[in-house]
Amino acid sequence: MIARRSVVLGLAATVVAVNVPALAASRSASPVKMFDTDNDGTLDLAEVKKAASDTFARLDRDHDGTLDKRELAGRLSARDLSAADPDHDGTLTSDEYLAVVEQRFNALNGDKDGTLDARELRSAGGKALLRLLK
Repeated sequence: MIARRSVVLGLAATVVAVNVPALAASRSASPVKMFDTDNDGTLDLAEVKKAASDTFARLDRDHDGTLDKRELAGRLSARDLSAADPDHDGTLTSDEYLAVVEQRFNALNGDKDGTLDARELRSAGGKALLRLLK
């Protein structure tokens, strides 16, 4: 019984050891690579909006076409949600969500080249934008 238990525990440890590096690699994948559909090494507004639209659809669990504070799950602060909600109904439509994404994209695009690179995405503003895409 003890020998069998040792074999099972050994196999379980091996499975975990093999899968942990793969999990870590997937979590540390470059945001540019995750969303860069044209493989040019940068993200343009169309790529960012596509990722944001996909995220919006995934987050809209009740399929009512809006995201409330619960569905947003901390992606926006209460202040940011209020600022992005022009009709003050406590929810964001897809258009309102994409407007926030576009606003953050434009704020990050300081060099006005129409794209964001890895350096820009590592900034605090970049991380805030990426929260809306993941």
